[in-house]
Amino acid sequence: MSLPFYIVDVFADKKYAGNQLAVFLDAENLKAEEMQQIAREINFAESTFVTKLDRENNRAEIRIFTPAHEMQFAGHPIIGTSWVLMNKIFENTPEKIALEVPIGPIAINKTEDLIWLKAAQPKFWDVFAKEDFPSFSNLTIDDFDNQYLIQEVTTGSAFVIVPLNSQRALENLVLDKDKTNEWLKQHCKTNHRALYFYSFENSKLSSRMLCVENNQLVEDAATGSASTCLQAYLLKYHASEIELTNHQGDYINRPSQIYFKGKLEQDQFDIKIGGKAQFVAKGDWEA
Repeated sequence: MSLPFYIVDVFADKKYAGNQLAVFLDAENLKAEEMQQIAREINFAESTFVTKLDRENNRAEIRIFTPAHEMQFAGHPIIGTSWVLMNKIFENTPEKIALEVPIGPIAINKTEDLIWLKAAQPKFWDVFAKEDFPSFSNLTIDDFDNQYLIQEVTTGSAFVIVPLNSQRALENLVLDKDKTNEWLKQHCKTNHRALYFYSFENSKLSSRMLCVENNQLVEDAATGSASTCLQAYLLKYHASEIELTNHQGDYINRPSQIYFKGKLEQDQFDIKIGGKAQFVAKGDWEA
């Protein structure tokens, strides 16, 4: 069986930046274990599989896999897959499409060269002590921004949001893989366990996402799902309306720009993230 596929760089202003994504079409007859094998073979942070396509109504259903497991929600795969569908698959390059992922429908729209998704309502879970972190990282107590909490947040995939007080602390960050993995297993509520460090210095928002996957410490170039959690967190604790750019991937030579546009009104979160995508390649995969 031959599957058409596209490769795009997501949350990138130019090719060979941002987060890589493989988008596989005609995947309705693939079993989950076959999708997992393909995702492991291509070994990007995530790959997506279009399992249902409604060209007349600009709708699609997709599944999202990392090299290790299936995701219920992930931002850069949704943005990248939407770009492929809008620009390569659906007729007349529509400005709005509907995408179904395991957690439910996601509304997608395009403004100029940015593709936007609207996230689900967030949940705010446990708060953690900064004193935990020197046990598995090179951070000191003085590296944390004491105005804000360290807290696990989810909009579909959960992340521990960790506020640091400088880009220096963010840039120099080092984690011990085994001790980090042990801490995450002890404290996170779901099987999706990850840390999202950020600094907000001189009005520039910078971030790093790290997790342990396949017994390796992994850093992501651009994490849309974590960005929706961070945006929810900033709306709750920083300002009830924000419009800014989250810079990720700078320290692994994959600079990424994730655009935030959010509002909090009467306990209702309006969380939107946007990004550009760059077409890299297409081909056929022999499954």
